[in-house]
Amino acid sequence: MTKLPVSAFIICQNEEAYLGNCIESLAEFSEIIIVDSGSTDGTIALIQSYIEKGWPIRLFHETWRGYAGQKQFALEQCGEPWCFNIDSDERLDAPLRKLLPELVAAPQEIVGWRVARRPYLIGYGYTPEHVQERKNLRLIRKGRGRYDLAQAVHEGIVPDGRVEKAGKGSLLHYRPLIIDEQILKENKYSTLKADQQFAEGKRTKVLKLVFSPLIYFLRLYFKNGLWRCGVSGFIEAMTGAVYAFLTQAKLYQRQALKRRPNQDDASVR
Repeated sequence: MTKLPVSAFIICQNEEAYLGNCIESLAEFSEIIIVDSGSTDGTIALIQSYIEKGWPIRLFHETWRGYAGQKQFALEQCGEPWCFNIDSDERLDAPLRKLLPELVAAPQEIVGWRVARRPYLIGYGYTPEHVQERKNLRLIRKGRGRYDLAQAVHEGIVPDGRVEKAGKGSLLHYRPLIIDEQILKENKYSTLKADQQFAEGKRTKVLKLVFSPLIYFLRLYFKNGLWRCGVSGFIEAMTGAVYAFLTQAKLYQRQALKRRPNQDDASVR
């Protein structure tokens, strides 16, 4: 099998349940960079088993630097002309694997490609090919992009040049969390986002607090097409709206506490 001139890079911690299928989907890649930040389950043993089978994996152990910092470290370890960012719970679908040779043969003025992602929904499975999340920059020429270290969450590569959208194919996101667990994740991410925006001096307004969740829901449900996935799609879109609400509510409360710290004034009421 002819290998593609691409380094996949993955950051992970305790991803034993997901990482194997991610690695399997990278069979055409010349190099796989994995940066572990202290796994205590069977993740390292799993990675070593693939190394022993001859997979082109280079394993690094690095103390957690934050999402952007960790991915920047992983990106810097890549040795191939192209670098592909993929998470442990993602896999390349067949159309994307088929398209990759065309993407890496792009003219020099194209420095990166944005790729769609399709989530796995409990009670439904993977969304159809035309029901995708927003396309994000995942494939970048080496040395033509880096992460914005100021981004605490939803980090992305900042390109140095022209970026295009891949016409076909998707990453498949397999982390089917029940709503109990998913809300905890949205709570964590919204805290990171609110803290980042507060540090940047951003403010929220009542209109944004009220309408941001609605707009988020409408974008996911109608524009992204989650309405096609029944109740499972509705829950996914509503979960996104919860994230949007929590982010704005936390930002508002951080601002409010700065203006007026909490004080028990019951004695004068």
